[in-house]
Amino acid sequence: MKRRNFLKMSGLGAGAVVTSGSLAGFLVSFSGCKKEHHRGLMTEPVMITEGDFSKLLSFPSSAGANQTLTAQATTANLKGANIPVLGYQPNSLLGPSFRINKGDAVNILLQNNLSEHSNIHWHGLKVPALMDGHPDQLANAGGTFRYQFTVNQRAGLSWYHPHPHEMTGRQVFQGLAGLFIINDAEETALNLPSGQYEIPLVIQDKRITGTGIAYNPSMEEVMAGYMGESIVVNGAYSPYTEVAARYYRLRILNGSNARVYNLAFSNNADIIVIGNDGGLLKNSVTVKEILIAPGERLDVLINFSTASIGSEIFLTSKEFGNGGDAQGKQSFRIMKFKVTTAVTGTFTVPANLSAINTIAASSAVKTRTFEISNAMEHHGYPMNDGMQMRHRINGKLFDSKRIDENVSVNTNEIWVFDNSNGDEPHPMHLHGVFFQVLDRTGGRGNLIASENGWKDTVLVMPGERVRVIVPFENNTGKFVFHCHNLEHEDDGMMLQYQLS
Repeated sequence: MKRRNFLKMSGLGAGAVVTSGSLAGFLVSFSGCKKEHHRGLMTEPVMITEGDFSKLLSFPSSAGANQTLTAQATTANLKGANIPVLGYQPNSLLGPSFRINKGDAVNILLQNNLSEHSNIHWHGLKVPALMDGHPDQLANAGGTFRYQFTVNQRAGLSWYHPHPHEMTGRQVFQGLAGLFIINDAEETALNLPSGQYEIPLVIQDKRITGTGIAYNPSMEEVMAGYMGESIVVNGAYSPYTEVAARYYRLRILNGSNARVYNLAFSNNADIIVIGNDGGLLKNSVTVKEILIAPGERLDVLINFSTASIGSEIFLTSKEFGNGGDAQGKQSFRIMKFKVTTAVTGTFTVPANLSAINTIAASSAVKTRTFEISNAMEHHGYPMNDGMQMRHRINGKLFDSKRIDENVSVNTNEIWVFDNSNGDEPHPMHLHGVFFQVLDRTGGRGNLIASENGWKDTVLVMPGERVRVIVPFENNTGKFVFHCHNLEHEDDGMMLQYQLS
């Protein structure tokens, strides 16, 4: 049974609201069920309302290797009004952007001034297990947690956000997130566009009201993921930025809770993909549009030199198929680029970007399959807690006291994420490691440009089965892996592996 059909039978609608801040525990009984008219699960996506693109794009402040991040209730100016948000610094929706060199020792203190516990997960960083931001590693209200680690990985765009179980979605949606950029010598030697010609973009959707950023998901929104009607970029609603007629490097994070974007430009410009979650690709790949799911990153080059001075070009999200009932149903504009300056540029796209060794599937010592389809289907797994509308992996909900997978150090494994019977997209994220995507069967049936090289998050659409190969090194300890639709994660779609 598809989940939306179950909802139609059970009569549960959009008015079934999550209470007490927890997304868990929606117990549903079949007794007394009858068919009745219902809009069904995910049949009415949250549509984007565009602004006038008159707000100048801003950029979070920069941070170095030694920093204090204060999680706090603060305000930010959105849609012309100062409204309550959460932030890692005063009067800001996002925390500072870290720029760190490979080899740097990092010392970051989290001061938790929230009225509830929180922590920080360093998404895309290979750090010791006790520094990773596991849901067990928390700073209580008014407390602190010190993160100390050495950055020993290749250049790339990572990010940070809270990871307390059952509270991650709300804390991120209301403002707690930031970028973490790593530089190294290999990347510097390419002389890619930098300084004012390198633009980081954090794309998020929010529900903006006069009293703050609303977070009150209905039961259907727990199932589909919580989405907003307003697109903000770097914490600014409906922004624009001025550019010169030359190449730019855009460093893009999908920092949304659940929304998938199909990025393209309004003038049909080439998108030259040079990097992804794990840094630079081996070679660039040119596309006209590209999907990016929550948690994923893109590193792209855009050539504005063919545009006339005074022209306006929009970064857009185009419609796409196979995304379930709530995704891909609308085209909308994200932000505006105003071409204002003529320059003489000499940049050419490098023929080769990075040395990446492909891991042979034959090197894997074990294959593990993770069933990530519909939450309410048994799929042969025992469900002793009744028929629940919950998001599961292999029929299991997250339990921090249980190790789900034991993995040996210095081995390669193939992990299979199977959404063959599903009706929702699931961006699957592994903590503590990067992986290479081997193949996709069903659904789209092949890999996209950004799925070359190294990844830490992979989008598995309905009907798809994706295989990745993971080199587990010697970073021992307990880590989680989960769906990066944050409502799914908070609802229990997260398991643990122990590397030893």
